[in-house]
Amino acid sequence: MARHVAASVADLPPGSRLLVEIAGRPVALFNVDGEIFAILNRCPHAGGSLVHGYLTGRLTSPCPGDYDYSARRELIRCPWHAWEFDLRTGQSWCEPERVKTRRYEVSVAEAADLAEDRLVAETYPVSLEGTYIVVEM
Repeated sequence: MARHVAASVADLPPGSRLLVEIAGRPVALFNVDGEIFAILNRCPHAGGSLVHGYLTGRLTSPCPGDYDYSARRELIRCPWHAWEFDLRTGQSWCEPERVKTRRYEVSVAEAADLAEDRLVAETYPVSLEGTYIVVEM
């Protein structure tokens, strides 16, 4: 797997999202309370842009009439048809065994740590100053 510098950490503060292109693929980056996720920016249902979707929490029900809502927004809802995907796994919330979107491993690295790494930079020069988000593909 190749490692690609996707963005500076400063470009993705908590609560934000960013669309980047890595190896010719549109990748949506999300910063959820300081944790960074990367998924393919294409809903597997009809191709909607997931970076433009709504982040929501999980609603579960252990029994009829009893509901649990997790306020941690780790589900992305496609803006076209409201299909929901788990940012952590890429799996569909409705059909996790059958439908999922591609997710990528993400790490955060200091510039000094990247200096010796063989990174792939896409169509723009990479400056190794600061802290960066690195996506593995």
